[in-house]
Amino acid sequence: MLTMPPPEAIETNSMAIIDAEVPEPRPFQGPEWHIARRMIHTTADFDLLNHIRFHPDAIRAGVEALSSGCLVVTDTEMARMGIPMRRMTPLGCEVRCLMNDPEAASRAKERNTTRALAAVDLMTERLSGSPYRTGHGDNVIFVVGNAPTALIRLLEQMDAGSITPRLIVGMPVGFVNAAESKDLLLTRTDVPYVTIQGRKGGSALAACVVNQLAEAALHPDA
Repeated sequence: MLTMPPPEAIETNSMAIIDAEVPEPRPFQGPEWHIARRMIHTTADFDLLNHIRFHPDAIRAGVEALSSGCLVVTDTEMARMGIPMRRMTPLGCEVRCLMNDPEAASRAKERNTTRALAAVDLMTERLSGSPYRTGHGDNVIFVVGNAPTALIRLLEQMDAGSITPRLIVGMPVGFVNAAESKDLLLTRTDVPYVTIQGRKGGSALAACVVNQLAEAALHPDA
């Protein structure tokens, strides 16, 4: 019969198993390893270690943004729900997704595009005049875990000077432009990012990256 550990021990035991199965020297160290480990914990997929990519400033940018009470924008409701307010509220952060906004749906239909793309345009417009738009860019983390069109459009909006996010967690999943959109992100030098090369990704993975960054912001000495 299986032995059932107490609920509070399950995650701790899981992380210990991952640590044991990926011995030193690991491909990532420090906070990067904590994020990579969280991604493995979310998926049980050790192959991710071959594909995870961090911009050199990603950890710092993400922790600083969350510590300053930023806006977290997700491309799916699943990703939004995967970032619990028990972590965001103490940091003064807000999480939004406009996929179900009627205006995003209307624009997508009118322009024959995806709601994810329309939602990026709509969020970019709504940031104007908001407290998240500062003289030093936008205090926003964009989390893309599903739609390549959202990531591509976000990069286009950056090129147009319409938005300057603090961090992009870019992990769209699938077979049509998912890998290509992340390749575009990897060429950027103007924005920190965490991404996964290739087809893998997903809302749960993207959300868990923000959760681990939030843990670092909430417990800086851990």
